[in-house]
Amino acid sequence: MDQKLAVVIMAAGKGTRMKNPDMAKVMYTVDGKPMVEHVVDLALRLRSARTIVIVGWQKNSVIDSLRRSGKSVLCVEQSPQLGTGHAVMQAEPQLKEFTGDVLVLSGDVPLLTEKTTSNLISSHRDSGAAATVLTAVLEDPSGYGRILRDAQGHVVGIVEQKDASEQQQEIKEISSGIYIFQKQPLFQGLKHITQENAQKEYYLTDVFQYFWRKGLPVRAVLANDPIEIGGINTLQQLDEARAEYARRIG
Repeated sequence: MDQKLAVVIMAAGKGTRMKNPDMAKVMYTVDGKPMVEHVVDLALRLRSARTIVIVGWQKNSVIDSLRRSGKSVLCVEQSPQLGTGHAVMQAEPQLKEFTGDVLVLSGDVPLLTEKTTSNLISSHRDSGAAATVLTAVLEDPSGYGRILRDAQGHVVGIVEQKDASEQQQEIKEISSGIYIFQKQPLFQGLKHITQENAQKEYYLTDVFQYFWRKGLPVRAVLANDPIEIGGINTLQQLDEARAEYARRIG
């Protein structure tokens, strides 16, 4: 029997660098469709049993847009916005009766393909890992959490840039912010994370420390094309994403 999949889409962020405080970042369009809707479409193509969109900044515009689209999603508010770990915590009541895997996607990553995501899911399930991270190797890894590996190549840490040492900031393999978890250890781990970091936020990546303490395996899958996992944080990046999307469908 197929394992069930739930998808949690992060869409609460303000997007300060987009220079428009009246517009939720995930509502900027690519090919005439809000970025978040591209991510919802991906979740539905993956046959998500439950798709939860975490909303926050300018939430009504996101909720109304998704309602008009007619797509089967549930919107849950994150207020206040205390980080990625806190965002996923908001989905727990909606997944109380769900058993399966939880895929975490970002509402500002509209170029991620079904092929790459399906590979992440199948690799996760084949390995029996508690969690699997989609990673990429970037020439300029600025702004991303870095993947720490041991001498055998096993993932032993993920450190956010603002908490990384100078040596760790030289690492070019980054966490895309896209993960798949077994549900039970995910929400168990979220109970053990704290705000003791530079941002004073609950980082989703801190659940991995709990996993390692408990001897639960964490795996990583490398995306073949780093363009796919790029988050849209500036108008220039939005223009680049639009051009890449047009190239794909052209």
